[in-house]
Amino acid sequence: VMLIATYFGEEEIHWGSDSERTTGLIISILVIQIVAIFGATVTALASKKFGNIQTLVVVNILWLLICIYAYFVITPIDFYIAAGCVGIVMGGIQALSRSTYSKFIPATTDTASFFSFYDVAEKIGIVIGTFLYGFVAQYSGSMRNAIIFLGLFFLMGMFLLMRVNRKRA
Repeated sequence: VMLIATYFGEEEIHWGSDSERTTGLIISILVIQIVAIFGATVTALASKKFGNIQTLVVVNILWLLICIYAYFVITPIDFYIAAGCVGIVMGGIQALSRSTYSKFIPATTDTASFFSFYDVAEKIGIVIGTFLYGFVAQYSGSMRNAIIFLGLFFLMGMFLLMRVNRKRA
């Protein structure tokens, strides 16, 4: 998401100058990283209160809303707001996804194999998502359309999460 956000910001945001664009992209990456700390804390509290799966469903809804919002982002200020929102959900979803996954693996001392699989699946998802984002952006001529297309993945993720046995999570 960070790489895609940078490309999106570089191409789709109306920066005043090249130096403003460079500074703005650096600021947006810092905003994402700093706000992610807050997002991780809020997500942890939400998962304690509502459960991991329910919290992940809400986070996927937030991702979908961010994709819709990003479609309309034009100014640097709007881009910083989007970066803050991305930081909130990104900080929480990474840790919560891993902890939820750990609840579904069998009780064994060989957890490294299961988390290696998780990491490989995550990397494959990154490659597929980045490829499809680039493909849609190239085919349609707009990164905005590619952002909406990525939103469909969050929608699918939400529906898949709603089918998970919540008693085990």
